[in-house]
Amino acid sequence: MVRASWIFVFALVPALASAHHSVAAWFDSSRTQEIEGVVTDIKWQNPHVRFFMRAPSSQGEEVVWEIETLSVSGISRWGISDDLLAVGDRVRVSGSPSRRGLDNIFVRNLLLPSGQELVFGGEAIYSEDTLRGSEVLSVSEGDGSRPELGIFRVWSTGRNAGQVFPEAFDNDFDFSYYPLTEAAKAALEAFNYVEQDPTNDCTPKGMPVIMEQPYPIEFVDAGDVIRLRIEEYDLVRTIHMRNAPDPQSQAPSPLGFSAGRMEGRDLVVATTRVNSGAFDSVGIPLSLDARLEERFAPSADGSTLTYTLVVEDPVNFTAPVRTGKQFIYLPDAAVRPFNCTE
Repeated sequence: MVRASWIFVFALVPALASAHHSVAAWFDSSRTQEIEGVVTDIKWQNPHVRFFMRAPSSQGEEVVWEIETLSVSGISRWGISDDLLAVGDRVRVSGSPSRRGLDNIFVRNLLLPSGQELVFGGEAIYSEDTLRGSEVLSVSEGDGSRPELGIFRVWSTGRNAGQVFPEAFDNDFDFSYYPLTEAAKAALEAFNYVEQDPTNDCTPKGMPVIMEQPYPIEFVDAGDVIRLRIEEYDLVRTIHMRNAPDPQSQAPSPLGFSAGRMEGRDLVVATTRVNSGAFDSVGIPLSLDARLEERFAPSADGSTLTYTLVVEDPVNFTAPVRTGKQFIYLPDAAVRPFNCTE
């Protein structure tokens, strides 16, 4: 079994934990650290909400700790807003400590001055009055009231969405699942997550990694092209439907060049000229010779959208690789501004 020299995403809220850089590269999920102190500053921003608090260090001296959680896009959908926490509040925090001995914690439980506990993952430990982040993925069924919309609507990630890249969530993943070439195996073994993470901070993801993001997406009919709006990093993929130029005449880019066609209600998209260099976020490479074919298939009632991705890359795979997930239709969902700030 091929193993890579990086650390997997740990599952606070699995789909959301992979929405940007892997917290497991920086925090030790096998340990728990608890501190209590006073909030000195709050950074309410993507890709990670952070706040700072003055509390004793492990040596007993008072220092300023940096407390990190997931994105505004994620936690705001749980009902967690920036007015719940204020500078000057005394709070108690429990979470995963820094792997590098720094005064940092990735928070799982936060006790507010009101006595309410914010639970970002796992069980409540402080209070019976809780606001649980895990509820974000509680919806598993979509709304079937608007079949006439077809693919052109906002689609959300639900509880039973599945994973485009399961290797990013399973510490025991067997990489022999993928038909890797010897070159790809060598690249995977040499991968340094901290230095080579393709999802780090505000660097936009390329194809196909961006399709793992858990936030809403929207298909917009713009005539000769379809625009696929992706909340994370405020990205827009352009899918040429008519009068498409020759792909080989197009400069390579992280999202590549996409040409699509409708097959009944399904949208089928072929993407080439991708220079992102990454098949996934955890070390499998992608070459410029890769061809990606996607199928977006709405159900008859429009409640679900089945996403299938097939990747052919003669440099890194000895056979085509097939993966995918499922989206659901929630009428009130919207693609919100991401406004990433490092």
